[in-house]
Amino acid sequence: MSTPFVKTPSYSAPAKSSPEAPLNSYKLAVKDLFHMSDLPTAAGNPDWLATHPIPTATNTTVERLLEAGCIFAGKTITDELAYSLHGQNKHYAPLVNPAAPAHIPGGSSSGSAVAVTSHLADVGLGTDTGGSIRVPASYQGLWGLRTTQFAIPCDNMVPLAPSFDTIGWMTRDLDTMEAVTSTCFENSKYMSKHDAHETITKIGIVDTLNSSVAHSALITHWLESVESTSEASLVPIALDPIKLQTAATFRVLQGAEIWQQHGEWISQTSPDIALDIQTRFDWCKTITTEDVSNAKAQQQIVIDALNSLLTQVDAILIPTTPGPAPRCDASAETLANDRNALLAMTAIAGLVGLPQLHMPLFSVQDAPCGISLIGKRNSELALIKTAKRLTEGE
Repeated sequence: MSTPFVKTPSYSAPAKSSPEAPLNSYKLAVKDLFHMSDLPTAAGNPDWLATHPIPTATNTTVERLLEAGCIFAGKTITDELAYSLHGQNKHYAPLVNPAAPAHIPGGSSSGSAVAVTSHLADVGLGTDTGGSIRVPASYQGLWGLRTTQFAIPCDNMVPLAPSFDTIGWMTRDLDTMEAVTSTCFENSKYMSKHDAHETITKIGIVDTLNSSVAHSALITHWLESVESTSEASLVPIALDPIKLQTAATFRVLQGAEIWQQHGEWISQTSPDIALDIQTRFDWCKTITTEDVSNAKAQQQIVIDALNSLLTQVDAILIPTTPGPAPRCDASAETLANDRNALLAMTAIAGLVGLPQLHMPLFSVQDAPCGISLIGKRNSELALIKTAKRLTEGE
């Protein structure tokens, strides 16, 4: 099996924490977008590495996790500049999805996910702009959390689209997920605005989405079980991603920001980038101010719709992905269609800046998939506590 880690020099972590540290001895895999002092950041591309200096500062979340007792296991492979959801990078040996070797691993936090699934790490640190935590978590059977927009500072790291970039993490179990989340939000001014112990009792169910995915029968059966055994109230709600145009809206707004961030470097450097990602970069530079204006108006419709629903329910449950990961031998057309289908779901939380917790509850033909809870802003710990209640006995 290929390694999920990139080759990096040894790293001098902070002084070892006490045995009582909350994350003592947890192994930490860090996506190669996060800066770590005196380590190179390649962002998945050799030309990026060659044209950028070695960082002199470390990302806040990396520092916090190391100070809480985590052991740095290594920096991990990412899709180039994080602009993909498939976990494929032509500059490295292909990553194998340990949970379903015939299927792609999902990205762009691909290496961090593989490290956790392979038990090479306990915590996979990544980023999520358009689904880069949620997708590999779904495809590899991990718990995955995309945090509230701006709740965790995106300092000292390579951006993709700053209005949508978030930090998140993947774990094999929910207890580790809760411990990491508590640590990262400790003393957070954002978390203090929301009662982390608030009970989520009303969960909105989007039947149109649940019935559209490969694991729809599994979701239906699970919901019947939850309704009969859980104190949660399941409330049918209407959410039409076709009407809301979530994928198209997200693509335009994300693409415009990506070109603003990286267009000059791409134009001046002409980096060696995978064809599908380069094609998207080429499209990004064609986005007009009118396109952005129209997309922002559509984004506001999505925001209003979600905020309205979240006055009626405490959280919304949707499929994380349309089903299991595509096979490794899938055609370029299949992968492009998969990306569009993914964005229709992942862009719901992304456009509104809401947290989303992936729950790895199902598999189809031995390939993992699952469902997610989307919560109100800064409700990460409440989502985790709700997931514990919903999955008791799983």
